[in-house]
Amino acid sequence: MPLSDPPSPAPESGPFAHGGALAPFRYPAFRAIWIANLFSNIGSMIQSVGAAWLMTEMTSSHRLIALVQASNTLPIMLLGAFAGAIADNFDRRRVMLAAQTGMLLASAVLASLAFAGVVGPAVLLLLTLTVGMGTALNSPAWQASVRLQVGKADLPQAISLNSISFNLARSVGPALGGLLISLWNPSLAFALNAISYVGMIVVLSRWKPQNVVLPERQPMLASILTGVRFCMRSSPLRRVLLRGFAFGFASVAFQAMMPAVAHDRMHGTEIDYGLMLGAFGIGSIQAALWIGTLRRRFGQEVAVLLGTVCFIGGQVLLAGAQALPLALAASLLAGTGWVATLTSLNVAMQLRAPEAILGRCMSIYQAITFGAMAVGAYSWGTLADAHSLPFALHTASGWLAATLLLCFVVPMPSRGEGRVDLDPVTAQTIREGSSHAKR
Repeated sequence: MPLSDPPSPAPESGPFAHGGALAPFRYPAFRAIWIANLFSNIGSMIQSVGAAWLMTEMTSSHRLIALVQASNTLPIMLLGAFAGAIADNFDRRRVMLAAQTGMLLASAVLASLAFAGVVGPAVLLLLTLTVGMGTALNSPAWQASVRLQVGKADLPQAISLNSISFNLARSVGPALGGLLISLWNPSLAFALNAISYVGMIVVLSRWKPQNVVLPERQPMLASILTGVRFCMRSSPLRRVLLRGFAFGFASVAFQAMMPAVAHDRMHGTEIDYGLMLGAFGIGSIQAALWIGTLRRRFGQEVAVLLGTVCFIGGQVLLAGAQALPLALAASLLAGTGWVATLTSLNVAMQLRAPEAILGRCMSIYQAITFGAMAVGAYSWGTLADAHSLPFALHTASGWLAATLLLCFVVPMPSRGEGRVDLDPVTAQTIREGSSHAKR
């Protein structure tokens, strides 16, 4: 049966009530997609562990090891704007189906080549880059489709629950990936990731969103310019984009350098690396559970600042880690800061992006934030090769500490500022942007 049923009745109080932390689970489509996405994310984390560890075994270059992380984010920077225009000009469900199918095929090829023992650094980076291209295509459509799965009152909670899904996978996938690699080799991790896409493809095939009006298609470049023009004219969105760039550039050093810290400084195994990523995921989950309450009570600025401080603490600890206990503590703290910051930025962007151009706005946000991560991964890896891993991590932490001053000159949007459901000028701005872009 198609996934198009209305939500179950909401209780008057409790986590499943309107606006409650678990309210989105009352919607059958959201529930099914969330579960399928959880398993897909676990598969992705298993593959990321396999790819990063395989690279540490093939080379001692910190730059190449960091490029494994960059290969997942670079396509979002390069293709994000086009992916956002595609999400707004075509059926978002079909866009996600195409992206998921492409990632399945790329992962299957990587698994086959790894089983045959013919994967070198260049091939590994090329195929992880291909998977990253699928992620770049999928992400704007995925972000924009959340509004089709739940009611408006439950949208912030749905965004937080999707973050929990991703970070549940972070807590389970890495440790499982490390175990599988130790029992076999990375080829098994790549094969399991290919299989993990099947559930999402099945669920998306059954999902039939109600009351969906297909957009009037614009030329690709005109469509992109409309989204860029709106983001640049909106002061709240400009500030969110700048904060996303500042955090993304330096925060990626933690994840990019983590496999090298585990392999070179701790002389650990793939299981140690998996446990570190698992601790990062556990920190992310517990942050996702309370960050919404903190944001509602104290505002987005406090949430972003607290998240950044937590992440700085974790990154400083990682720089000095030479044994597993300290590395696990660093990962737990960094995971907390990672989700507290990025979830707050994501929510701020979604609530201020109109439905008609939501895919483009989210793709611009992701292109800037994850593009900064791709550039940062290369930069910190190069710095680690030139000096040392601790020097690169401490320098990245110094950058993040400097970004704390942005709260005075580039503050996060205040409560209600720029909200599309509160701002009557938004529609006129979009119409003017579309008119200019067509010219």
